[in-house]
Amino acid sequence: MRIGILELLTGEARRSWTDKAYALLLTSQYASVMPQAISVWCRKLGYEVFYATYWGQRPPEQLLPDDLDVVFISTYTLSSGLAYALAKLYRHRRTLTVIGGPHAKAFPDDCLRFFDLVVLECDETLLTEILADLPRGDIVSSGRTLSAVPSVVERMPEIEKSIFWRGKPYLSTTIPMLASVGCPYTCNFCIDWNNPYVLLPLDQLEEDLKFISATMPGVMLGFADPNFAVRFDQVLSVLETVPPGSRNRYIMESSLTNLRGPRLQRLRDTNCFYVAPGVESWTAYSNKSGLGAAASGRWKLWTTSWSISSSCGSTWGASRRT
Repeated sequence: MRIGILELLTGEARRSWTDKAYALLLTSQYASVMPQAISVWCRKLGYEVFYATYWGQRPPEQLLPDDLDVVFISTYTLSSGLAYALAKLYRHRRTLTVIGGPHAKAFPDDCLRFFDLVVLECDETLLTEILADLPRGDIVSSGRTLSAVPSVVERMPEIEKSIFWRGKPYLSTTIPMLASVGCPYTCNFCIDWNNPYVLLPLDQLEEDLKFISATMPGVMLGFADPNFAVRFDQVLSVLETVPPGSRNRYIMESSLTNLRGPRLQRLRDTNCFYVAPGVESWTAYSNKSGLGAAASGRWKLWTTSWSISSSCGSTWGASRRT
């Protein structure tokens, strides 16, 4: 079969030169691990695979061939209108349409109005079953916690096509990474509320880090973990296996309860460039910020801002202001 994988990073075309420059430098760098994993798994099964990301560069239907047997589309809710339009286009071409990603997880019934198949959680086994049976009109899930994803070496064809420029990394190249999946918290507004936290194999993470350090010095790593380094000592110990002068910069998201005391120093020493604190709510979920259940919004803001700024200094100034 001929299989297409398309990740929508935006729902808009970029027309002005400033918009195109912004999209090339930033939007294009939000490529995700799982669409790349789908591509790798399909390739391992022996299918002819076409992978692309859409960041506004040209009409998205031109990024893949016309004569596909199956197309997988991943999208955020913000770009779901474009995903639905593409689903109608591919259905007209008699292509089996499959949607996954954040929007599919949040609104599966709505997706089923336009797509033949909606996938909630996926792994290599479920993908094999889908391509063997080609079901239609279903919402499916592996029912299993993801235990591994393809390595950076395996994903290199997808990485080169999505976040490189003319086959080479450039100023803003950010390689998508995963050290864990799921989350230990159960916030009722999050699509990961019922996905248990699982640490992915640390030996593969170490292998990936050393490969990137040796072959792509200077590129950024973007950890897409819902909650990075919940098992802080284990994950940071792997990051510390790369010699200090060879460590790639990385960005990550974490709940404030993980950003305490000497941990901040270890993050800085391992070349953490940017932290997106997962505050989530100023009036609830205070257990995630480590300030106690009764902490007020103003107390959260003052305490966490002071903690990060005093521990990290100017290196994280931009993160603190954000």
